[in-house]
Amino acid sequence: MALIQLEKASVEFSTRRFKNVGLKDYLLKGLFRSRVNPRIVVRALQDITLTLRDGECLGVIGHNGAGKSTLLKLIAGVYPPTQGRCIIRGKVAALFDLTLGFERDASGWENIRYRAYLLGETPQTLQGKLETIAEFSELGEYLEMPVRYYSSGMIVRLGFSIATAIEPEILVVDEILAAGDASFREKARRRMQEMIQQARIAVLASHDLKSLEGFCSRILWLEKGRMQMLGPASEVIDAYCQHYGTPRPRSQAA
Repeated sequence: MALIQLEKASVEFSTRRFKNVGLKDYLLKGLFRSRVNPRIVVRALQDITLTLRDGECLGVIGHNGAGKSTLLKLIAGVYPPTQGRCIIRGKVAALFDLTLGFERDASGWENIRYRAYLLGETPQTLQGKLETIAEFSELGEYLEMPVRYYSSGMIVRLGFSIATAIEPEILVVDEILAAGDASFREKARRRMQEMIQQARIAVLASHDLKSLEGFCSRILWLEKGRMQMLGPASEVIDAYCQHYGTPRPRSQAA
């Protein structure tokens, strides 16, 4: 049984505000670094309490900086909670930046192997997926070329095709529901639906409210790192759009 359980979980980042100082200030205050460059605590997430079990798909919404990506990285194990508890049971697959980490001098085929191994595949498990990944990407003979010659759209196609070939128990997705160009999006959407059905739990963060309503049974609305609202997808989207005075997107069947 897969499980995500957060109990008053918080994530804080500590940094310092660096500024240029004159020689006089440095001599007067420089012996005390905290006076010259004061410490700043950024509270990215605060008191998040949430439980997800088998069969649930949660959408996460909020403006940039609301804490969506931090929440997903907490679930994926990238960030530990600085306060509270984060209990995860099940194999987690996290789909974040699809274009990150490509070896630009390597071919498309070589990058398929590199990225798949990083996602937990082995030479044995990947062998049966190579042709499927290549076919889905629609890159054909371009897979023989170094990716440095790819357009940004081609790189996204390849990254999406690799990342969505995995079979996770817990799927965590950050802003890739509209991957690639218009002709690729519908196929990408169908692939995402297949992955969500295969995964025991899915957590999707996106600004695409229409897609989230089609995929998710519940939605979490974050504001400045705090839970603003958690509930049925249609109710949360209604409240979110009303709060910001934006048009309500038409629902999209999954």
